[in-house]
Amino acid sequence: MTFDALLLACFGGPEGPDDVVPFLERVTAGRGIPQERLLEVGQHYLTLGGVSPINAQNRALAQAVRDELEQRGSDLPVYLGNRNSAPFFAEVLHDIHANGQARVLAIPTSAYSSYSGCRQYREDLAKGLRESGLVDDLVVEKMSPFGDLAGFASAMAPGLIEVLSTFHADRGSFEGVHVFFTTHSIPDSMVAASGPHSGASSSQYVDQHLEARARLLATVTERFGAAPSSSLVYQSRSGPPTMPWLEPDINDALAGAAATGVTAAVLVPIGFISDHIEVVWDLDTQARQTAEELGLSFVRVPTAGVSPEFVAALADRVLSVVEGRSSARGPLWSGLCSADCCVNARATLDVVPGCG
Repeated sequence: MTFDALLLACFGGPEGPDDVVPFLERVTAGRGIPQERLLEVGQHYLTLGGVSPINAQNRALAQAVRDELEQRGSDLPVYLGNRNSAPFFAEVLHDIHANGQARVLAIPTSAYSSYSGCRQYREDLAKGLRESGLVDDLVVEKMSPFGDLAGFASAMAPGLIEVLSTFHADRGSFEGVHVFFTTHSIPDSMVAASGPHSGASSSQYVDQHLEARARLLATVTERFGAAPSSSLVYQSRSGPPTMPWLEPDINDALAGAAATGVTAAVLVPIGFISDHIEVVWDLDTQARQTAEELGLSFVRVPTAGVSPEFVAALADRVLSVVEGRSSARGPLWSGLCSADCCVNARATLDVVPGCG
């Protein structure tokens, strides 16, 4: 399949106070999220003026990818569309078609396999095609998750090494230092369905994060000859209390670590590609407050953002898909976006195909 347009498929976010409630209602439609949780999350946005930083960050990423492709001699146009806020997929797909493009490669801004981070984008892109009336006129395929890109992990490595260098210089070792690799918590039912093997005993969502953590720790070990203790923890839970979600929550993990003698917490938001609301609020605000109350030193490492390593790696993957070249991918990243991948537990909906 040869593609003639690239669509950065984003989560979206409010652009002002009046957008906050409609945005949250779209995000949580049909999921049984308690009203008090919506009000709580809404206040997070309102504290920041009702504007989510994610939209500007995604626009910057789209421009960075556009510039990188142009430097490589590619004239592939890059568009941006959102799942939960303007510009919605339907209007962007209409613009793509109006500009004469017919085959679209969509890249969700989610690095790992799960229903909400993968298949739901396929569903919403298919819905966008229907709403735009372009089902028969436009081909859209979704690129599979990119968390295995070396440039994704390596983009976070300099920040982590810089932080650890300071602790190592002050202490002569990593004694008392613990690295918390954080990602978005999801329901246990979604955990089991992540990847192409629904109901498997292990989850590709969890295992993919552990693999990315291992890459970063290998870099640390190479630099210092050893690595501090670490764990994969979760944040941003939004479901009803009766529904089991991935644990431990970062705040509980901080308390548990302090009880065992940890004195310094280093947070690496390995599950996120930019410093959006769930990083700024859940980590920089709430987790920091928890750490301070526990008497822990607290440092949060930057996300990949628009770092040259990440943008270059993403462009590499895009061009390999566009040019029909196969990428060598490990077992956790093969067979993704198949028919039974990251299944929707509530309904069977139309999806666009996956590739790459």
